[in-house]
Amino acid sequence: MSVEYADVEAAAARLEGVAHRTPVATSRQFDALTGAEAYFKCENLQRMGAFKFRGAYNALHTLGADERKHGVVAFSSGNHAQAVALAGRLLGIPAVIVMPSDAPAVKVAATRAYGAEVIFYDRAAGQSRESAAKRIAAERGATLIPPFDHAAVIAGQGTAAKELLEDVGALDALFVCCGGAGLLSGCAVAATHLSPGIRVIGVEPEAGDDAARSFRSRKLERVENPQTIADGARTQSLGEITFPLVLRHVHDIVTVSDAEIVEAMRFLWERMKLVVEPTGALAAAAVLHARLPVRGERVGIILSGGNVDLKSAAALFAA
Repeated sequence: MSVEYADVEAAAARLEGVAHRTPVATSRQFDALTGAEAYFKCENLQRMGAFKFRGAYNALHTLGADERKHGVVAFSSGNHAQAVALAGRLLGIPAVIVMPSDAPAVKVAATRAYGAEVIFYDRAAGQSRESAAKRIAAERGATLIPPFDHAAVIAGQGTAAKELLEDVGALDALFVCCGGAGLLSGCAVAATHLSPGIRVIGVEPEAGDDAARSFRSRKLERVENPQTIADGARTQSLGEITFPLVLRHVHDIVTVSDAEIVEAMRFLWERMKLVVEPTGALAAAAVLHARLPVRGERVGIILSGGNVDLKSAAALFAA
């Protein structure tokens, strides 16, 4: 199943008045450092603190009456968990979330606060979140809502780029973080339709470079249990739906180190007063550290989320 721009438009209609139309920030200092004219789409200010709300709400909204009655099951390290939990509460759909036992405490607490049931699995011991979620969904007759490899989820995520381009006009490049590429592929579908000639660039952590390698080999490659501070990008591979979309619409995928992520977070926090989590700073880190030439260009940057554990952030900044 693929995703077209019409799917993004339909998702935007469902999300209107429900999702926040997040603001676009700029920074003269960032522009001076990079030589670009940068526009930051602040999905850290989205409902539940991340872009994931867009895809989760769109996916749950498309369910039929019987599917809604039996509820949904999702698996996530945090932001998709919160997004499905909140969307379920808003739509009256019971939600069960399978989360890793080492997920950030702030994300677990928020997921429960939105009314979802949380069931843990141990990823360090090699347990599979997908298998656990599929088993629970089968036992309860619930619908499985994966975090990225789902057409309605992807279409919902693409509305972030749609809004950005509507607000700031055509761009030369758009930098988007990449885990399983739900956000990246959805934004790429929207951006290439609305801004012909744009270059869409995915950004992932060096320790989890499966997407970059897959993009170059044109074969789906994996990284087992990637160790990076960008917990939202610890996915092991792209998906069966997202990978073809990436190959069709994305122009390059680059990587950044954890140290560069922290530096980008520090800039966003201190200079722009934007609380952004490690995964949310991936795209900014790639531009700040000149992974690709952007001098003299109009550049979009998706700040994907702001659900950061302040104690963990303090440790990162002190290191």
